[in-house]
Amino acid sequence: MMNLHSVQVGRAAPLGPENVPSGFVKRAVSGRIPVAALGLTGDEQADLTVHGGPEKAVYGYAARHYASWQAEFPEHAARLTPGGFGENLTIEGLDEDAICVGDIHRIGSAVLQVCQPRQPCFKLALRFEDNRLPKAMVRTGRAGWYYRVLEEGELGAGDAVTLVERPQPAFRFSRLVTIVNHGAATPAEMAALAEMPELASSLRRRAQGRWKMIA
Repeated sequence: MMNLHSVQVGRAAPLGPENVPSGFVKRAVSGRIPVAALGLTGDEQADLTVHGGPEKAVYGYAARHYASWQAEFPEHAARLTPGGFGENLTIEGLDEDAICVGDIHRIGSAVLQVCQPRQPCFKLALRFEDNRLPKAMVRTGRAGWYYRVLEEGELGAGDAVTLVERPQPAFRFSRLVTIVNHGAATPAEMAALAEMPELASSLRRRAQGRWKMIA
């Protein structure tokens, strides 16, 4: 069973001892919430040069990962709970190994498409005041995934997450996370990513540049 464990949104606010503007810290919302092309109603990003936009509209994260995080970082266990990584959607029954690039999910009346992984930045370290967290996210591949919004609608905690279409069944999302984090793509993989319309345009352009260098 795949279902929406919780929904979180947040406003931009100072983060960490240096008061860096960020929308990282989010609160759980109850009831139904609208999903528009650029994300959930009430959700904000502070730095729109690297966050937000149609290909980072909604951030999903695997609920099952939190047990692993708590075991590895028990000192942060109280904050390593659903919503702790700033995700909008905490999802039961899915993780990076269970999805493929381009998967289309219906959640409530909204239709969303998996298009890229999260690449952790310094704000993750600020959130927990621990520089080990971003490194651990890269090492473990527990990155989560960004959705683009194909059809606007509404969703809420408890909704089923239904796979509508899988256009790239041969390209597991966990493999994409490894490639993005470690640059370990084969020539065949790089060629495939360079021509993959479901992939976020920034990653597709990066793949196209690398493919030109090796082709």
